[in-house]
Amino acid sequence: MNKRHHLLLCVRGAALAAVAGLLVSCASTPRPEAPLKEALATAPPPAELAPLNVIIKPKSRWVMASWDTLPGFANDNLNEAWVAWLQSCSRAAAASSALCQSVKRLDGQSVAHQRAWLMQNFQPYRVESLQSSSAPANGLLTAYYEPVLEASRSAKAGFTVPLYAAPANLKTRSPWFTREEIGKTTAAQLALKGKEIAFIADPIDAMILHIQGSGRLWVTQQDGSRKQIRLAFAGTNEQPYQSIGRWLLDQNLTKDATWPGIKAWLAQNPKRTQELLSKNPRYVFFKEEALNGQAALLGPKGAQGVPLTPGRSIAVDPGSIPYGTPVWLASQGPQTQLQRLVMAQDTGSAIRGAVRADFYAGSGDAAGELAGRLKQDMTAWVLLPR
Repeated sequence: MNKRHHLLLCVRGAALAAVAGLLVSCASTPRPEAPLKEALATAPPPAELAPLNVIIKPKSRWVMASWDTLPGFANDNLNEAWVAWLQSCSRAAAASSALCQSVKRLDGQSVAHQRAWLMQNFQPYRVESLQSSSAPANGLLTAYYEPVLEASRSAKAGFTVPLYAAPANLKTRSPWFTREEIGKTTAAQLALKGKEIAFIADPIDAMILHIQGSGRLWVTQQDGSRKQIRLAFAGTNEQPYQSIGRWLLDQNLTKDATWPGIKAWLAQNPKRTQELLSKNPRYVFFKEEALNGQAALLGPKGAQGVPLTPGRSIAVDPGSIPYGTPVWLASQGPQTQLQRLVMAQDTGSAIRGAVRADFYAGSGDAAGELAGRLKQDMTAWVLLPR
């Protein structure tokens, strides 16, 4: 999760120069009082700078689209998306760019002004699979979140499941011990001795925390006060991720592989807990971070290196959509209705494919309920600077 990408998008050959040459237009914005049609009544760029109809990326194809094909574009509260965009613009490589200077000036201005600026200065492209199919623009949307759990700084009755910082010898062998070996092998236990950050009650909650990649813990201090801390992603054992829900389905043990369904199955089969957990050999290590001020309102840092914004950040396959890209996301299904501007700011081991996104839902039970059940079709458009 340490990859770095510039905020501005790049395309190959002559298109690269075309995009770079047009970025200066991002610095001039229409007057706040200018009507939308005035903002759109701009002359087309010279033919030699005209955007490409199709852009081929390593894992996707971007096909030029018109603004009126973006579902719900006229209704989104873009000020919420600006919170996430400003996070991407906080990176040193992007902060001084003409684009980010315009983004900063537009912060807090009217949604109509922001929308007019987008339509004047960006070109939408529908994201499609490189492989031809009957529905190349449809993909899969899931969600992730920060669990909020009760914890103890030391092992005691009711709090026996450790959450570890990375061991000193993590890089000396690759892959490191599996999840099952960590619980049984003396060498793994010795390497992790003293690396316990905190202890929680439920091994399934620990698995959820590992899969989400971060979480928040309420811990009781020595003086009796309670403090919330963040556990941020610090590395893995480099073992492959395997879905325990998929294993339950394959074994015909359940028909509901959501987290609520998995917990319900374990409640009826508590003696099979370790057997189930061992089916996912991947193990995640954490680092402790303070939760003060703005950090408490935002999520953990994603792969782009900036804090995630609840409801406005997504994890993507960077081979399809580079980090820092503004994306119009549309998804209609039984769990949620989404038509909004989001920012590509993270990735994950299971987030692979051209039209694939993991929606950062925030922290707490409501976010967890959505993340545990969301699995529905999605369509995405990248917004490319003219």
